[in-house]
Amino acid sequence: MGWTISFISEDDFRRHVKVAIEKYGEKLKPFDVKRFNKNIIDPVKLIFDKTVYGFDWETIVGNEVFRQRDKANNNDIGYFHQGIFQYMEHCRVPDNGKEGGWDVIYQNEDGIALPGGDVVHTVYVEMKNKHNTMNSASAGKTYIKMQNQLLRDDDCACFLVEAIAQRSQNIKWETTVDKNKVSHRRIRRVSMDQFYALVTGQEDAFYQMCMELPAVIEEVVKGTEGVEVPHDTVLEELGEIASQAGSMEGASMAMAVYMLGFGSYYGFRR
Repeated sequence: MGWTISFISEDDFRRHVKVAIEKYGEKLKPFDVKRFNKNIIDPVKLIFDKTVYGFDWETIVGNEVFRQRDKANNNDIGYFHQGIFQYMEHCRVPDNGKEGGWDVIYQNEDGIALPGGDVVHTVYVEMKNKHNTMNSASAGKTYIKMQNQLLRDDDCACFLVEAIAQRSQNIKWETTVDKNKVSHRRIRRVSMDQFYALVTGQEDAFYQMCMELPAVIEEVVKGTEGVEVPHDTVLEELGEIASQAGSMEGASMAMAVYMLGFGSYYGFRR
């Protein structure tokens, strides 16, 4: 079946997916104990989680390795969501810190219709992966940035675009700045699907992209050198530490985990 998406070419889409996958490169390097404990894990939480959820050591260590990789990968997925707009008509993705530090700028000489009847010719976008990633201070700072943009340009709107919003929406963004509730009809909170729809003129544009994504990722991974499933050695190394105290099960493995965070603490020193 041929390429059916009209708002981005197949070559550009594959190129963008490939760049995003290559950004995974550092995170695909195997985890050893040193890397596992780079930021010092919380051994008490790890042991609580293992016992309360009934995990074995292989599962709990694997979960922690995945959590650390996943945290680092969130920025790469943010790049994917943001960068894809460079291939779409009327959009540009400024270099980091340029053009006011906006993630995406959408301009259309024919006008951009907003809910409520306003028509503008430029939309400045701040993009977030998830709806709950900003604390109140960050939200206030972002809102003030958008307010200032409106003061400088009365022919624009500012969007907070969320890849994973609570629902499909294009609404006034209501937040708190200096303990005061604020909102403006041209400062809007928009889900990713509705931003795609606005930019492309196709209501299901984001859906189309999502439907093509799995197969393209699989093909690109197969054709990209250096992308392979890593062999992590954390569990084996912990087992070696634990074997000095006895079997790999029970107290000795727990001690190996404790030593990661508490090796210099009273009672744990060797």
